[in-house]
Amino acid sequence: MFNGIIYDTGSIYSVNKTKKSLFIGIRSKLKFNQKDVGSSVCCDGVCLTLVKFKKNIIYFYISNETLIRSNFKLLKKNQIINLEKSISYGQKISGHFTQGHVDTVAKIKKVKIIDKTWIIKFQILNKSLTKFLIEKASISINGVSLTISKVMKNSFEINVIPHTLKLTNLNNLKTKSLVNVELDIFSKYIHKYSN
Repeated sequence: MFNGIIYDTGSIYSVNKTKKSLFIGIRSKLKFNQKDVGSSVCCDGVCLTLVKFKKNIIYFYISNETLIRSNFKLLKKNQIINLEKSISYGQKISGHFTQGHVDTVAKIKKVKIIDKTWIIKFQILNKSLTKFLIEKASISINGVSLTISKVMKNSFEINVIPHTLKLTNLNNLKTKSLVNVELDIFSKYIHKYSN
């Protein structure tokens, strides 16, 4: 479980591809010890299991299911990735509960800058999930906890403040970029049990 408050990024150090999986290394300043192997780390919104580390490189295996649902099939060396360790008992929750279980990807349709705030319009690629897009609801974009400011047909907008842009990889986004999206867990469960 994570809360979508990002203080750390890493860069892709290595990408080893097989037919239906990836094994990646990420250069990171996060500190790990041997007991952390097997623990969860949120990488651009995707919950991955730490399989090994060596100095400042952390390694993860990515399955075909994750490749289908996320933008990881497009990973490139030196790409900047948002990183978050799983939350611990008693830790302050500043964002919202996220699982790192990415639902789909979204494409950026437009980036508008007002003062220093970015207003980003996204088109969600899996149209069956648009029913979960609710104005003022929480949403995770590349692992960052954000609020939906406006909902249109098959698309939505978020506002990103300068502080968030400074700490995350959202400042690298541009038109046609693909991002990982995790919809609010509560809206999914409420919808499931009310139908």
